Amino acid sequence: MAIVDLVMPKMGESIMEATVLKWLKKPGDKIKMDETLLEIATDKVDSEVPSTAEGTLTEIFYKENDVVPVGKVIAKIDTEGSTASASQPAQAPAYQPPTQSAPIQPQAAPQYQPIMPATGASGSSSDGNRFYSPLVLNIAGKEGISMMELENIPGTGNEGRVTKKDILNYVADRGNGTAPTHHAAQTSEMPEQQRAATEQAQVQNTPAQQDHQPKPQPVTGNVEIIEMDRMRKLIAEHMVRSKATSPHVTSFTEADVTNIVKWREKVKGSFEKKFGEKITFTPIFIEAVVNCIRKFPMINSSLDGDRIIVKKDINIGMATALPSGNLIVPVIKNAGTKNLLGIAKDVNSLANNARNNKLKADDTQGGTFTLTNVGTFGSLMGTPIINQPQVAILAVGSIKKRAVVMETADGDVIAIRHMMYLSMSYDHRVVDGSLGASFLTAVAKELEAFDTTRES
Repeated sequence: MAIVDLVMPKMGESIMEATVLKWLKKPGDKIKMDETLLEIATDKVDSEVPSTAEGTLTEIFYKENDVVPVGKVIAKIDTEGSTASASQPAQAPAYQPPTQSAPIQPQAAPQYQPIMPATGASGSSSDGNRFYSPLVLNIAGKEGISMMELENIPGTGNEGRVTKKDILNYVADRGNGTAPTHHAAQTSEMPEQQRAATEQAQVQNTPAQQDHQPKPQPVTGNVEIIEMDRMRKLIAEHMVRSKATSPHVTSFTEADVTNIVKWREKVKGSFEKKFGEKITFTPIFIEAVVNCIRKFPMINSSLDGDRIIVKKDINIGMATALPSGNLIVPVIKNAGTKNLLGIAKDVNSLANNARNNKLKADDTQGGTFTLTNVGTFGSLMGTPIINQPQVAILAVGSIKKRAVVMETADGDVIAIRHMMYLSMSYDHRVVDGSLGASFLTAVAKELEAFDTTRES
């Protein structure tokens, strides 16, 4: 009997674990090469895990909602299983919990203490940029653990992440009244600056403060209650974290995009026939953004404590609405090295994969600036929320015909033009009003100066 191990695949550079959402096959089932066996979820995206061999699924080691580290064996496949399963159909093993694949825990019970702000380049810190598995967030929600409190739980998982065992231990200690004792006992051993931060965190986590957290209210009347799905919960958590992390400022301008509208109308048929790709407005907007980022590189940065990290690669996130009504942001990698055709190919491919739930986890990582087209649904403008850890996000509104005053050699005239509002929200810790407004104005001028004689 030839047995093949199916392992949890690596889904991105920073993703170290995934949650099993649903098994599509059970032990004893025959499977084909590349046939989907289970659905998984990460902090970034849902995905499917295909079979790496053809045969019979003999064992599975994790059940639904279990969090599995990357590289762990999740199932076994008998590649000669057609004969074995025919002779012993009733003996297909049922689910057994893993015995050796659980993460190794330290021998001493973890002492709960707040995680101090990072002083060096990296690790887990309490700056609000930690990521949590859906299972951990679900437990935190059920137990009434706030994000501030969750940030203060030390993690024993990969890269200091909070595991299921960590949060359950914390819940147990908190119920016994021991967690605050550990917290207080270690405060006296800390340097003065750290002690002050710890005491502030203690004040923010007191029962009096927690009483001010929103609590479920009794619902009466003719209503419908809809529970948030997993993705909507993650979106909500990320949006709240972004507003709490970055002081948002939004600037507005408008652009005359008549040249772009006329050019696209003229070439869209020949463009698709020649290159096999549809040309939408999005690639044109992204090309303009890339050109302006080259002139204003500080827009393409992130903040790490007191350090501004300016990114040399330009990776543009593209906010995409899903059929479910949720939102996801696939990333066009190295957009600064691509022409309009290359950007159009990436836009079309990522958008289609997003709508068909075929995005890979790596497709949503590494963005350095985000574009969202609020005009798709008829909005004139919007005030978008920054996609952390980026420092700016640009929204483009719907294109409308308006009568505008134009300057000509013969004087001012009133003409009908295709106009579009642009709005950009930016992190005021890094981007001041002058930089934000200058960049936004540059994007508008870049769009207005679009070359109508170009082919692609």
